[in-house]
Amino acid sequence: MTRFALTIEYDGRPFMGWQRQDHGPSVQQAVEEAVTRITGEQALVYASGRTDAGVHARAMPAHVELTREITPFRLMEALNAHLRPQPVAIVACRVVPGDWHARFSCLGRHYEYRIVNRRAPLTWDKGLAWQIGRPLDADAMAEGAARLIGRHDFTTFRSAHCQADSPWRTLDRLDVEQSGDVIAIRASARSFLHHQVRSMVGCLALVGQGNWAADDMGRALAARDRAALGLNAPPDGLFFVGADYPEDVSPAD
Repeated sequence: MTRFALTIEYDGRPFMGWQRQDHGPSVQQAVEEAVTRITGEQALVYASGRTDAGVHARAMPAHVELTREITPFRLMEALNAHLRPQPVAIVACRVVPGDWHARFSCLGRHYEYRIVNRRAPLTWDKGLAWQIGRPLDADAMAEGAARLIGRHDFTTFRSAHCQADSPWRTLDRLDVEQSGDVIAIRASARSFLHHQVRSMVGCLALVGQGNWAADDMGRALAARDRAALGLNAPPDGLFFVGADYPEDVSPAD
């Protein structure tokens, strides 16, 4: 058996998310079916994250274990050929040790959320960003984001359907950066709760619009109550952008 690490890029709009679903197509299903067509094996593909419906990925680490002898380059080429025309691509592939696991070996996950702050309709970015026409104060948003850094009970920013055992998470990074009419919000943590990033972004948008003060972010966090959430951002602007692994064993190496 050979374990291959994959780096997967995808547009999440046609999918119900990464994980296989009974009620619609998933990225996992698309990749697993491509593997079966190439090798004849019913192999499972494990990813470092489980993105929701409509959420995208620029570099989602995953792994698959195969009995068939094949080089990483030929596997990548064959997978991409069988994935077309779906908006899913394998951008890197390598052999990794048998104990390397895309999910359980992961030390940190990174997301980016893109807001386009303008009144004109979106063209190229439609479905790939959240458009907000009302002017946003990115500095105020950054001040509000700082209230969430550290280890906290993130119940307020957790989906009611979240299956995690605990609402406690350590948020290592929540940066807000503006370039022209694009506001990028970058979040990093070892792991995230279901809808956590989208919920934080939605409330930061309220701060940017002046509907909330920066301190309201702290108050919402302290409430530990989903009812205290101001707004859940849509999936359009959310991208899984990378993950960290020990000893530089990365699927992109």
